[in-house]
Amino acid sequence: MRKLCLLAVFISPLACAQVVSVETNSLMRLPNTASTLQLERLEVADYGTLLIPSNVTEVTVGELRLGRDARIAIVPGEQALELKVIRAQLSEGSQITARGAPGTYQKAARSGRNLNLQIKALNAPKLLVDARGGAGAPGFVGLDGANGQAPGCTWGQAGRGADGSDGTDGQPGAPGALVKLAVPRDYPAEQIKVQVAGGAGGLAGPGGKPGAGGKAKGCIIYKADGGKSGKPGADGQAGSAGAAGSVTVQRL
Repeated sequence: MRKLCLLAVFISPLACAQVVSVETNSLMRLPNTASTLQLERLEVADYGTLLIPSNVTEVTVGELRLGRDARIAIVPGEQALELKVIRAQLSEGSQITARGAPGTYQKAARSGRNLNLQIKALNAPKLLVDARGGAGAPGFVGLDGANGQAPGCTWGQAGRGADGSDGTDGQPGAPGALVKLAVPRDYPAEQIKVQVAGGAGGLAGPGGKPGAGGKAKGCIIYKADGGKSGKPGADGQAGSAGAAGSVTVQRL
């Protein structure tokens, strides 16, 4: 039966109940062929990480155990993730992360993934959820100016260095996620820590360096003076921070 359950994870849109264990200091990724997963027990040992793919939209866990500094990391996605847990025991430093991805020169930053987390019975020193937005991409660096041409001894004068081009502005950070928590009525509010800040704006692109003027040249008949250097390009502006998400806490 256990083998049949494991096989069902890869072929069925609704996986049957099973046990998933992540060893200490290791990373495991849930299969991305099923949008809905049902786990009898999920254990992530100390410093381990379980990765939930972007296409998974609902995970139901009978018993959840997270070791010290263990993580459930949720990949950014367009749809919210429903994470329902019957009983959870979380150790010091463990957390659930649904952070957005930082921007790159090719892709914009991604927002934190919206998360609906329900835990019916919770034993934990703290419930930590990080669903901040991704940081914006940095601006492009301005091009350096070309150096001026050196003078000849029989004609001409040294060329002026070209100006550097301006750097571009950093891109905006992505918004934080919308997080909805449903936790036991007797779990202390001060032990719930949820981060939903927007991502930091991208760094400004530095301006290009100025080109050097052509160097002075001493000749038999006369001396050719050197050319002037160009001007440095202006730095871009830092990107704006992303909008903060929101947190809603419901008591069961």
